[in-house]
Amino acid sequence: MTPGKRKITVLPGDGIGPEVVESALEIIKASGVAVEFEKCEAGARAFQKGIVTGIPTETIESIERTRVVLKGPLETPIGFGNRSANVNLRTLFETYGNIRPVRELPGVQTAFTGRNLDIVIVRENIEDLYAGIEYMQTPGVAEGLKLISREGCEKIIKLAYAYALAEGRKSVHCATKANIMKLTEGLFQRTFEDLAPQYPTIKSKHILIDNCAHQLAMRPEQFDVIVTTNMNGDILSDLTSGLTGGLGFAPSANIGNEVAIFEAVHGSAPDIAGKNKANPTALILSAAMMLRQIGEGKAANDVEQAVLVTLESGLRTSDMIGVDKPATTTGFTQAVIANLGKRSKVSPPKEYKKVEMPPSRLGVNVVLAKSRRLSGLDVYIESDLDPATLAADLEKLTLMSPLKLQMITNRGAQVFPSSGRRVSLVDHFRCRFVLREAATSFGDAEILSLLGTIGAAHRWMHIEKLQEFDGQPAFSKSQL
Repeated sequence: MTPGKRKITVLPGDGIGPEVVESALEIIKASGVAVEFEKCEAGARAFQKGIVTGIPTETIESIERTRVVLKGPLETPIGFGNRSANVNLRTLFETYGNIRPVRELPGVQTAFTGRNLDIVIVRENIEDLYAGIEYMQTPGVAEGLKLISREGCEKIIKLAYAYALAEGRKSVHCATKANIMKLTEGLFQRTFEDLAPQYPTIKSKHILIDNCAHQLAMRPEQFDVIVTTNMNGDILSDLTSGLTGGLGFAPSANIGNEVAIFEAVHGSAPDIAGKNKANPTALILSAAMMLRQIGEGKAANDVEQAVLVTLESGLRTSDMIGVDKPATTTGFTQAVIANLGKRSKVSPPKEYKKVEMPPSRLGVNVVLAKSRRLSGLDVYIESDLDPATLAADLEKLTLMSPLKLQMITNRGAQVFPSSGRRVSLVDHFRCRFVLREAATSFGDAEILSLLGTIGAAHRWMHIEKLQEFDGQPAFSKSQL
């Protein structure tokens, strides 16, 4: 390695990854920035070698040294096998914020051309369902845990505001499904509403995620910055990419307090890999975001402007609408290099300030409750009995317990006591037990005794304590 040069870890990735990454590296070199690249492996080849994370030790060590990564697309096992190497990278280095800017690009025709779209999705990146905690609770019923923490909400919401301030943006929308998931998505909304007054210069508004998607399809120009949870953000960011030309133009940054990973949003496109057809724009723009992150603002602007000038010239890759003679990946790259130093006629360079990252907090972050009370227990049981028969047996088994059966649900629908509605049943019942009137409290000893009694007659696979914090129920009620 050459002394004095900024080191960057490069993951060429799978499929078209090596081609688009090489395009970005050539442009970075041509920009004159003093950087040096450490090429490492991750993704399909690592999985094939039996590395369960898809990330070799040598790659981890490189990232720990450089703290900055430029990454090509990595193949993800679908429906089986190991967790995505992309998710593993984000989790391992706690890149908790995914930044996805989209803007109208000159010469890229879409249904929204002329409406000057310029939107940033700020997506929480490591929690939610993407924590990847799943179980087959019965052979026919799968469970995924949706984990949302106050800590995670605060960090991503503060990052969204920091990004808005750095770019001089005027509004931040918080998009959730808090009307249905009142505890998980609701926590995100409540945290946003708690923090918003700290940013009086920015207009803050909560919006339901389905309405947000609807509004993006109808009147997207109303949005500036949208902050949201992990799965919502994954979906919305692809939607916004479609508004401005597609995934071939969509850059992104995965930001943490220690490490930043920059990548194109698109996949590995194995059908065109090695054919010199891939559109490198997204990876080039991701590289520009990376240059800005490491303090090379002028070079970042030069690269962005060169891409815009190239698009203005009419040069097109095969994924763009209305192309008769598409440019190759290498041809597009050389055109961008030739345009370095030129300025777009329709989209001048933006003013960027440094994004002030929310400070990291060490240790275990705890939200304290002044009081807490255990008021019941949900026991998940696998059974082929009809609800009334199962309930009668559970009531008989628990006669001597301080807990009594209150209700049974099946896929969220209450089936005992019966509402009289016909419900399609599966062999997965949530059985809620609450304190009997004469009982005042119970603890782990009573829970273990109850489980032992139930387990002698039925197969149970999961429990949840029903807690109250500061006098408020900390669990969802039944759906009728």
